[in-house]
Amino acid sequence: MPLKSIDPTTTSAWKKLTEHFHQIKDEKILDWFQKDDKRAEKFQIEWRDFFLDFSKNKISSKTLELLLSLAEEVDLNDAIEKHFNGDIINETEHRAVLHTDLRKKNKPEEVQQALAQMKNFSEKVIEGKWKGATGKKIETIVNVGVGGSDLGPKMVTNTLKFYKNHLETHFVSNMDGDQVAEILKHINPETALVIVVSKSFGTQETITNSNTIKKWFQNHNITDFSKHFVAVSANQEKAQEFGIDYKNIFPMWDWVGGRFSLWSPVGLTISCAIGFQNFEELLLGAREMDDHFQKTDFAENIPVILALLSIWYNNFFKAETEAIIPYSHYLQEFVPYLQQGIMESNGKSVSRKGNPINYQTGTIIWGQPGSNCQHAFFQLFHQGTKIIPTDFIGFKKPLNKNKKQHDKLMANFFAQTEALLKGKSKEEIAEELKYIDTEQAKKISPFKEVEGNKPTNTILIEKLTPKSLGSLISMYEHKIFIQGVIWNIFSYDQWGVELGKQLASKILPQIKNQKIERNQDSSTSSLLKRYFS
Repeated sequence: MPLKSIDPTTTSAWKKLTEHFHQIKDEKILDWFQKDDKRAEKFQIEWRDFFLDFSKNKISSKTLELLLSLAEEVDLNDAIEKHFNGDIINETEHRAVLHTDLRKKNKPEEVQQALAQMKNFSEKVIEGKWKGATGKKIETIVNVGVGGSDLGPKMVTNTLKFYKNHLETHFVSNMDGDQVAEILKHINPETALVIVVSKSFGTQETITNSNTIKKWFQNHNITDFSKHFVAVSANQEKAQEFGIDYKNIFPMWDWVGGRFSLWSPVGLTISCAIGFQNFEELLLGAREMDDHFQKTDFAENIPVILALLSIWYNNFFKAETEAIIPYSHYLQEFVPYLQQGIMESNGKSVSRKGNPINYQTGTIIWGQPGSNCQHAFFQLFHQGTKIIPTDFIGFKKPLNKNKKQHDKLMANFFAQTEALLKGKSKEEIAEELKYIDTEQAKKISPFKEVEGNKPTNTILIEKLTPKSLGSLISMYEHKIFIQGVIWNIFSYDQWGVELGKQLASKILPQIKNQKIERNQDSSTSSLLKRYFS
């Protein structure tokens, strides 16, 4: 059964939220804290080793009640059931959306077989049983893919670097030949293994890079590609034509979207880099969050609360962006990964009935790890004119046992959300400047004032492990789904991405032939002429 198509702006909850917004939009979060010493307890959720504090938001108990009513009115429960049951909720491509099946307890037989194949392969490589064409053990893995075939495996592999084994890993994604050229400079072809990840085995960036690497092997007198290339693809025929042994082709399924595919054989590089046991822990963490999302009342449901808060800011406060700030250098790739998941999924402007919509969807996601970013764009957070709802993600325990340094990092983590809440008042500034010239103090005071009242969520996790990372990724996946349900859009297609590919395929022959087509806008034609000259 398809998802219901309910315009959220026609619901009773939306109308009440609009009225409520005008009543409280100028309220101060800090005032609510001062009026209610139990506020922090009322707006927090504890689940396993996750703790969410959402009390530093521009919401009252009434706001939360109305947001939860909105979830009920759009029948989020029905959508969740259809999602997990494998109904065709990606209607424009006539597909189910079942990446959750990749990590559930009773997995489909084909998934079990694929995981067994991944386990067998990764263990062979790690243990040195897989040999290259000259009989040497594999030392380097090169993942070649783009989009979800690159961002997911790269993010998890780099985030879990602490758990990595001896294998060196590289990721090639960009059509820019400089990326692959720089990577190949530092690799020994005799000990390199390439994992080509492409559902169609025809993605332009991936196949171009794979052919460049193939030629590089040939230039080093290695022509037995079956020892140095494996594939993750749905197109077995094309992969074999490339030179990959059919035994070393791992499956992809049309019910798993690229940006949600790291849990599948697309995660083969992850399994090689951190070991299959840790890959299973990643799946377990995701499954536990799936269960929490599927079975927990909305008021205590972490993905639901995060999604509803995002709707509140995006559609009522008109905040166009959200920041995600992980206080862990290991999570360097986390925000770029989420940018694809969130913006590719919910960057839509027509309803599930195909009609233009008159409200905002798809927030712009950005951010970097703390504390570096405090010395970069946090000035905009503190004294800028924009509302930027922000998720702060931190870990109680460090991985590298430097507790004193970790405590300093976490002091900044807690201080920033407090500073964004409280700001700095005129009275505090006057006290700070009381020892300098009065006239000078008066001049400088407005520049030191910090308004505060900036919304944040604090997600505190026990420790960065494969399991907790799995839960964290799954949490944001479900947030994406909930937002799409409420906005009445299809989150799992990406037709806009296809347009650029189609036009590139028309422009490339013009570049090759140095000949401009007539049915092209004058700007593009002019730019091509400039490129030719």
